[in-house]
Amino acid sequence: MKKDIEWRHLRGLNELYNKEYTKLKITNNKYINQVLFKQKKLIRFRLGNHSIIETTDRYKVFYEKEFLDTYSYYNDFFEKSNLENNGHKRFKEEDIKVLMFVFYNKEELKNKLTTEYTFSNRVFKGKGAKYLASKPSLRDAVLFLLDIKEFPEKDPKNNQWRIIVDCLNPKLIVLCENISCLKVPTEYKKNNIELWYVGGNNTKPLNDLPLEKLKLPIYYFCDWDFHGLDIYYRIKKIFKSKNKEIEILEPINLENSLPVNSPNHKSKWKEKIYSIIKDEVFTDSQITLIKTLINQDEWVEEESMDLIEILEKIKVIKK
Repeated sequence: MKKDIEWRHLRGLNELYNKEYTKLKITNNKYINQVLFKQKKLIRFRLGNHSIIETTDRYKVFYEKEFLDTYSYYNDFFEKSNLENNGHKRFKEEDIKVLMFVFYNKEELKNKLTTEYTFSNRVFKGKGAKYLASKPSLRDAVLFLLDIKEFPEKDPKNNQWRIIVDCLNPKLIVLCENISCLKVPTEYKKNNIELWYVGGNNTKPLNDLPLEKLKLPIYYFCDWDFHGLDIYYRIKKIFKSKNKEIEILEPINLENSLPVNSPNHKSKWKEKIYSIIKDEVFTDSQITLIKTLINQDEWVEEESMDLIEILEKIKVIKK
């Protein structure tokens, strides 16, 4: 069962860990109610008082294994950012990852700020342009982290930025179509991977890259759908003009492929893909993979692929 736990639930679980009881209403979460309360019986209502939840003897061991690191990781962010983090905040875990991304890339995002709808569409991938507007508490948190009162009413003409997650000793660069990897980059830093993000379809900033920035091997990590491969095609041309190779990272298999009409997906296969694959951009095996996806009316989402596993398979990094 997917955990899908909000910050208020994480606060409640941590309170149980430290105090052995909580008054926070955490059993309204499906995972906590079904797994911790009913199946594993790690928590229970206090006898005679259902407004208080308390732990059983096995709770601490389970919490330390499943939740302690996650809570500590997010709580550290809240403390560093001075963002209010009381037990009533309904931030989903994915929203917290975005808030962390905003906090650690504040200056770049603030200097080239977009409208609220554009910001929401780019940063909260798959949630839509109006997602941020529909979440007032989340919107206020973003404004606080950016240290602004409001988003601009219109996109500035020079809306070109490149977000970089640095590491001390980079061995390679992975340019990501989507922002997900940059939200929790710890594992990639450990493997000496520098992550870049230029805004998905916004490839123009790459034209201005000086040669000194292109000394390391560069790979492209993206959705394997028409949109993602079309962006790669354009990026390949940009790097070719700079006499620099870039390689696309392909899925290890198609076990996690999705139908092109899946929810929140707006990239069906187009005829243009056939002219793209004829232009010596992809290897023969990659072309076979693309044609398989086209014939099956499917695509592969970037987030369903394990970047570390792919890089290990092609022996770019060691296991």
